[in-house]
Amino acid sequence: MQIEAWDGTFEQFQSDLSRTFGIALPATVGETVRQPSLRAIKVAPRRFWLLYDTSGGPSVEVDPDLGALTHLGEGRIRVRLCGDRLPGVLAGCIAVDWRSQAVAPGKAIQTSFHGVPVLFVRTGEAECELIVPRSFSRSILDWLKDSAGGVELEGSDNSGMHPKF
Repeated sequence: MQIEAWDGTFEQFQSDLSRTFGIALPATVGETVRQPSLRAIKVAPRRFWLLYDTSGGPSVEVDPDLGALTHLGEGRIRVRLCGDRLPGVLAGCIAVDWRSQAVAPGKAIQTSFHGVPVLFVRTGEAECELIVPRSFSRSILDWLKDSAGGVELEGSDNSGMHPKF
């Protein structure tokens, strides 16, 4: 889900949401904050994406005088990737330098996968999540499998696909 503050309302908006979730929201674009079942990502100066680990996360209300909420689940899917070969496999499709502090674990960047916009979220030393358009998700997974010399999907659920490289 995406939540965004109107111009001039960010301080109150952020304060209200921090109280709702019981955490301080990310301060800079690309920063993520983790809670047991939620990851908050600052994707733009007044915009956050909220990723729940399970479907049916807590209800979020946004004061319409402070901002807006948009559900993104119908149009995007989360692809969780892991494995020692992952940085090499992804090097052929997205411009991400795994050695850079800009994409250290806990960071997120907007990038493109063969011209399609994706959100890359680094979740561990050899783990990441890609938030991709739902209509492109099967093509991305097929491309990743081919790039890695074939890999089986470990399973999927409402929160996305989980290939291991």
